[in-house]
Amino acid sequence: MKLYEYMAKDIFRLSGIPVPQGAVFTQAEKVTEFVKEHAPVALKSQVLSGGRGKAGGIKFADTPEDAAERVRELLNLKIKGLPVETILIEEKLKIEKELYVAITVDSQAKGPLLLASAAGGVEIEEVPDDKLIKRLIDVTIGLRPYAAQDIARRLGLSGEEAYQAADIILKMYQIFRAYDAELVEINPLVISKGQVLAADGKITLDDEAFFRYPAEVPNVEERTEREVKARELGISYVELDGDIGVMANGAGITMATLDIIKHFGGDPRNFMDAGGGAGTEAMAQALEILLSANPKALLINVFGGITRCDDVAKAYVQVKNSLDIQIPVVIRLVGTNQAEGVAILRQHGIDSYEEVAEAVQRVVALAGEGRLN
Repeated sequence: MKLYEYMAKDIFRLSGIPVPQGAVFTQAEKVTEFVKEHAPVALKSQVLSGGRGKAGGIKFADTPEDAAERVRELLNLKIKGLPVETILIEEKLKIEKELYVAITVDSQAKGPLLLASAAGGVEIEEVPDDKLIKRLIDVTIGLRPYAAQDIARRLGLSGEEAYQAADIILKMYQIFRAYDAELVEINPLVISKGQVLAADGKITLDDEAFFRYPAEVPNVEERTEREVKARELGISYVELDGDIGVMANGAGITMATLDIIKHFGGDPRNFMDAGGGAGTEAMAQALEILLSANPKALLINVFGGITRCDDVAKAYVQVKNSLDIQIPVVIRLVGTNQAEGVAILRQHGIDSYEEVAEAVQRVVALAGEGRLN
């Protein structure tokens, strides 16, 4: 479960981690008094999505009137399909240095991993590995002050700045343990006028540990309209940023399909596990959701077990005729009654593939052609 930035910063503040002066607003008319006292300000859309800045979700203002107008603009914005309903307004910092610090879970080591970099303010995936500091934390010992001080020193800090940064790192680990977190991230951790502050904050909690959380921790859930509709239909669906629609029949095969698409240079538009039902109505509902996201091409990857390939083929033929699908569709059918399913598709002029790599390469090529049109 992800927390909004302002919620993460509330936890930071309670734990003694310095954050900018800020307040949360849902209406433009109520920002005047705060901005009068703290201008210039930064206005930050509160959505559970990365890339806010690139999407126009962060703005700046020097006067109460400017701030009110920027709030109105942001409240009419959608970022990756998510409507902006809340704005965090903070004092605009004079930033001298940006750093990155996070504590997450290393699945291989089965323990906490501290990540840090002097290249803050960018996505961690963009930081070269040789610029990334990594330190596994032994949960039986915890994160000791000397270790936090060593991280601060390796970030190029010294004196009072190093002391403040080390203290923040220690408190981040305390939050990580106290809240059963999967991620506690500050990006950027900034130096402003000799003070080290969390200019941004991200906390992801373990859903399975929710019953242990303090009462003040809210149950946060944010979904796009398509994700809400899919959930109501019992379909596992998550929106992504690419242009290749994906439908498969199982979580494992769906995840593998996304990885293979990326491997061959494509970009998935979604995760969709349509489950074991191959009925016409179920497939129609799933395809309607996929098509509403306007992909350039669509890949259907079915490994037939309980789900029979001939049933999938019959359902797709019926749905294709009723939905008038205008984008290229690539189908991979393997498993129970595979020959019968392939024959049904061929009768209607629809090709299918047996090898997943061949199917993925084909859909990636077709999506590329769609981008050029």
